[in-house]
Amino acid sequence: MNKERLWNRLHELSQYGKDPIAGHTRFSFTKEERMAKDLTAKYMLEAGLEIREDAIGNLIGRKEGTMSDAPAVLIGSHLDSVPQGGMFDGPLGVLAGIEVLQSMNEREIVTDHPIEVIAFTDEEGSRFQFGLIGSKAVAGVLTEEDLQRSDQNGITLGQAMKENGFDPLRFKEAARDPKTVKGYVEVHIEQGKVLETNNLPIGVVSGIAGPLWLNWKIKGEAGHAGATPMQLRKDPLVAAAEIMQDIEEQSKKYTNAVATVGKISIKPGGVNVIPGEVEFTLDLRDIDESVRDTIEKTIVANANKICSKRKVELEVTTLQRVAPVPCSPEIREVIEHACSQSGVKAYTMPSGAGHDGMQFKDFCPIGMIFVQSKDGISHNPAEWSTK
Repeated sequence: MNKERLWNRLHELSQYGKDPIAGHTRFSFTKEERMAKDLTAKYMLEAGLEIREDAIGNLIGRKEGTMSDAPAVLIGSHLDSVPQGGMFDGPLGVLAGIEVLQSMNEREIVTDHPIEVIAFTDEEGSRFQFGLIGSKAVAGVLTEEDLQRSDQNGITLGQAMKENGFDPLRFKEAARDPKTVKGYVEVHIEQGKVLETNNLPIGVVSGIAGPLWLNWKIKGEAGHAGATPMQLRKDPLVAAAEIMQDIEEQSKKYTNAVATVGKISIKPGGVNVIPGEVEFTLDLRDIDESVRDTIEKTIVANANKICSKRKVELEVTTLQRVAPVPCSPEIREVIEHACSQSGVKAYTMPSGAGHDGMQFKDFCPIGMIFVQSKDGISHNPAEWSTK
């Protein structure tokens, strides 16, 4: 591979969606994402690939094999980001895939099966509060109800598609016949510090933890901060704080479980006003689905007791529920063999973060390769991997 070319492309792509404060903010169906996709399409052309965009906006570059009717091997990741995210999460997987195929073409390396690099639409879920949109569409599991999901400005996914030249009524055309896909592979930064701590360059992913996103809405009674005695208050924020503490305590009981409250809103939001309503999100994950679901049941049951005691109303809504996904033993074996040939220790590890490959668990074999993340930092402007 041409390492300098890959490195330079990573930096060039990072110029699109630079956040005014820090890092990169590149949401799906925005001008920032469009510019990033156009530049990526340019890279695909330079690599000698045939380019197309499907009905959901996935950008696809294809290298033909000797057997054009054979199922394709997919290499993929995404170009969208979280708010003020880093430059490696997503783009590395897309640009590395392009570099692999460009290097193969330059060396006249021919494969039997076609190979496709896919930049999936909206993996992160930052805009519409549910992610993996492009890979769900390819796997045929995106629904009409999903098109009604809206962003913070009330714009639905379907509306955003229309504004960007896509017909939301045709989204099902992005679905692939499983017979046309041989397997899926992705390279990604680890987003943790296991590899760096152990001085290992490569992680062979054993499986991907399944994210469960819950939205919590607690309604109490707004009131004057100075005139309402403590014993007469129905403060939803205090109840939320107690629930969050329980979430932390319950998740700590399990080795691989992680729980994150990443978003919170308080109404009416006055310094001298007791909140009347609190809304927050929970991201709960574990590599073991039964463990994750046990934690969910426990914290929801405890939350109902807390809210009942404090005389506030609780409403919990599921935003997305994705099952954990094991990686293919066959693909893992191939990766481990490649590591052995390169003199690199193959270190097997789970992925705590979710990835597009999760959507293909019943569709095709999947595999992932991790590379080091400096200090384990990701979803952060300081995200970094060395050359």
